[in-house]
Amino acid sequence: MNFNESDILQIQDKGLSTEEVNRQIEIFKRGNIKVDIQEAATIGNGISAISDEERTEYIRSFEHKKEDLDLLKFVPASGAATRMFKALHNFVDEFDPSKQELREYLDESGDSSLRTFFNHIEKLPFYTEAIAAAKDDKSDFDELSSDEQKKLIAENVLYSKGLGLSDLPKGLVPFHKYDDVVVTAFEEHLYEAAKYAESKGVVKSHFTVAQSDKEKFEAEFDKVKDRVEEKTGSKFEITYSYQDPKTDTIAVDDENAPFRTEEGSMFFRPGGHGALIDNLNQQDADVIFVKNIDNVVTWSNLGDVVDYKKMLAGKLLELKAKAFGLIEKLQSSPSDEDVKEASTFLAEELFVKSLTGSETASELLEKLDRPLRICGMVKNEGEPGGGPFLVKDEEGEVSLQIIEGAQIDDDNPEQVKIVKESTHFNPVDLVCSLRKPDGTTYDLEKYVDPNTSFIANKTKDGKPLKALERPGLWNGAMAKWNTVFVEVPVTTFNPVKTVADLLKESHQPLND
Repeated sequence: MNFNESDILQIQDKGLSTEEVNRQIEIFKRGNIKVDIQEAATIGNGISAISDEERTEYIRSFEHKKEDLDLLKFVPASGAATRMFKALHNFVDEFDPSKQELREYLDESGDSSLRTFFNHIEKLPFYTEAIAAAKDDKSDFDELSSDEQKKLIAENVLYSKGLGLSDLPKGLVPFHKYDDVVVTAFEEHLYEAAKYAESKGVVKSHFTVAQSDKEKFEAEFDKVKDRVEEKTGSKFEITYSYQDPKTDTIAVDDENAPFRTEEGSMFFRPGGHGALIDNLNQQDADVIFVKNIDNVVTWSNLGDVVDYKKMLAGKLLELKAKAFGLIEKLQSSPSDEDVKEASTFLAEELFVKSLTGSETASELLEKLDRPLRICGMVKNEGEPGGGPFLVKDEEGEVSLQIIEGAQIDDDNPEQVKIVKESTHFNPVDLVCSLRKPDGTTYDLEKYVDPNTSFIANKTKDGKPLKALERPGLWNGAMAKWNTVFVEVPVTTFNPVKTVADLLKESHQPLND
């Protein structure tokens, strides 16, 4: 389409080109492309089950090598806490203690997480601070009814007159409390990283944050630095990045024309977590651990988390060494035996399904010479999240992919049937290798499947619009990586999606 002079200036300010914006508009016209799922990845069919003996050996191997490696923990942490407190916001907006009792409201709302919140509110890490804020807010707090007190406490948890937790980035919300020490999700990630991402006494962690929140994270680290370094015996190198404006995507109206604000300018939105492939692309380490900001546990529950992270890293290093050895053979004058060995490794170790056995050395080399990721997969026990599947792409290649529900063709009974047969889900537990055999890093943008972008319906100023989400970071953004799925226990997955999740056992400090 043609853009006016103001549009072109706005596009250039974003670091974009008119060609890129037109490409995005064509995606809206095309519509979502549903994935072609062939099978659910299950144990023995795409997901490896590691024995206790193998796990012990992988851990031992990683611990033996890690002092000679550059290690990094990469944590997407730009999410706000608003959604975590959604039920509490609804409660504050709707509940009037002069007109009904709290139990009646809870019965009517049917929100089990809200009931849990009030039944065990004293176990929350910020309870003491919330009570103090409520008493500062109302001098007659002690004379109020129990229901009035609970509403006032909720208001002071959420809003800036009290703790203002709803306005914080999720990583800076208090998650745990040890005696009198309140600890955020951000701080817990540092303790955890020290257990498996320390090398030569240094722990390197990278957090992707909202640009407006960077100083808040830096201030938090300054506050906890001495405490964390004393407890772990390690030094910490913390770096930050934020989503580049050039990864924002154009929004359109129902006619697939650029959505205009009330001022007449085009409206661009952040392109989702898939845009963070650019942030990951800027990192340089031998092993990169990827984990979401809200998936942490208390110190006493770190055992399985740490062991299985080390196991995944040990598995990664083993496969990486084998792949590099085969790449070296295929780049010189490979024998028929070398070609056969590479083909077998791709089929059996990396589960590349679409090999015919007649591939040339150069074809096998192209499949081997890619970024590598080992992904922990948890048995499906009803938790939300994408799942592991064998998927056929437009070129007919079948590979292991992590697929979100929005990518599935719900109108296709065969696809729905396969989804129902799935046994595991994706907890976002990745260990990655981004370096080539020569020590340089892969350009991760080359391994993105652009067809996996997703169109979502949103609103702006009360008007409907269509938004474009870039291929998800561990979905289409890593679609052309070499991928291995390994089963890990559910004890390694402890996300905090609602504030009531902080009351689960894994978030309660016991014997710490």
